[in-house]
Amino acid sequence: MTKEEVALINNGPVNTPYRVLLTTDKKDSLFLRQKSTDLDINNIAENKDLQFFIERLKMTLAVESGVGIAAPQVGLGRNLFLFMRIDKPGIPVQVAINPRIVAHSGETICFENDGCLSVPELSGNTNRYPWIEVEYYNEKGELIKERLSGHSREGDFTGVIFQHEFDHLQGTLFIDRLCE
Repeated sequence: MTKEEVALINNGPVNTPYRVLLTTDKKDSLFLRQKSTDLDINNIAENKDLQFFIERLKMTLAVESGVGIAAPQVGLGRNLFLFMRIDKPGIPVQVAINPRIVAHSGETICFENDGCLSVPELSGNTNRYPWIEVEYYNEKGELIKERLSGHSREGDFTGVIFQHEFDHLQGTLFIDRLCE
């Protein structure tokens, strides 16, 4: 990570949430449209700055009452996000480092009421895959390979959350995926 990125990560104590970038701010909006870069996966568990960032990002997610948050949303242009595991007991928060979508359904669904912490007071229906196969590293540096699904807020929509957060790493917002 660069000196600037480390400074951003450590610009406050661990129990202080980061400022979420908003599309209503021109500078923020331009940053949110940039493609992020991978993190070094060597010694993830021992990287104190990365672990500190993850803890502060968890605090930010909790304060903002979201179901996911990506590093670019707080000004760090790196391939990392948190997503809530609606599909697991207790709905834990999962860390995804350098995530990839390696396969997906051949069809899409129209997911209702997608929204974003960075796009205030707006929601819409988005085109999403009903299932995806993904690979990512967790905060311990373990490679996770799994299939995520879900297409409705009535049940499990973990796969949709993953797709939404993955889009942030590509500089894509939910408003770019609205259903016709």
